[in-house]
Amino acid sequence: MSAPAAQPPRSGVPPTPTLADLAKVVELRTKIVSLSSLAIGTLWAAAGGAFSWTTFMLMFAATLCIDLATAGFNSYYDHRDGVDTPETDLDGYKVLVQRGIDPRVALRAASALFALAVIFGLALGLRVGWEVIAVGVVCMAIAYGYSGGPFPISRTPVGEVFAGGALGLVLIALSAYVQTGVVDARTLAIGLPSTLVIAAILAANNACDRIGDAAAGRRTLAIVLGERGAAQVTEGLVGAGYVIALALVANHVLPWFALPPLALAAALAARLLVAMRRRGYSHRTKGANMGGISAIFVAFTAALVASLVLELALR
Repeated sequence: MSAPAAQPPRSGVPPTPTLADLAKVVELRTKIVSLSSLAIGTLWAAAGGAFSWTTFMLMFAATLCIDLATAGFNSYYDHRDGVDTPETDLDGYKVLVQRGIDPRVALRAASALFALAVIFGLALGLRVGWEVIAVGVVCMAIAYGYSGGPFPISRTPVGEVFAGGALGLVLIALSAYVQTGVVDARTLAIGLPSTLVIAAILAANNACDRIGDAAAGRRTLAIVLGERGAAQVTEGLVGAGYVIALALVANHVLPWFALPPLALAAALAARLLVAMRRRGYSHRTKGANMGGISAIFVAFTAALVASLVLELALR
């Protein structure tokens, strides 16, 4: 069933946003992605014997603020540029569209969260090293540039690369580095599967949004490839992520007992991807398909985190 079109407030004054509205503006439901990478990188470091609660909490706060701000900027610019409309928001989640909330609320919230991220990042840099601040600045530039600025990354065919790389490989490596002070080939290898599965989330989202995105002037990979090609990219990214994860087990980067949970998660992923392909990728099926790809990601995260926790417990 289609969501009702947004109705302007009778008084002409935008409604005051509730906490639930703000949670939707910053896409609180999607923060499992950054928290997954933070957990994987931290557990990887802890399994090697390095962990500080203070460092972890500063990294957690900075990461969460940047991720929330990124979503806030995305909400603002998608509303401003006509990407989010009553016709494309069939699940009724975009409160700037559905409730007529002043879009500047999203911009102000994102800016405030960026300011908090700077504070936490500076504290982390003082504790760990100034190089961490430099990486953080680059990540914040990518976060804003994803939807803002003169040439938004989200409007191009390389959005999956930037989102997967920043939220996967870079965040996992950085989460490990602030604990250990070292980034080696094994640490980078641990980040590769997450990078691919995270990119698959965005690929599935863009596949469902391709009609509305095209109407708004975007040129995402899903638009370039069409529905069938976009589905194949989503499936290929998930498959490649699991192949690399299993290869890490075979090469003793991940412990052998990671194999059973990864195999079970891969089987679930295959089943869910088949269901997603049968439904097709459109605004109408977006809710179900994003639920499917989210379940794939949660199962993948659970398998990897469980194996690292067990490895830590057996140290």
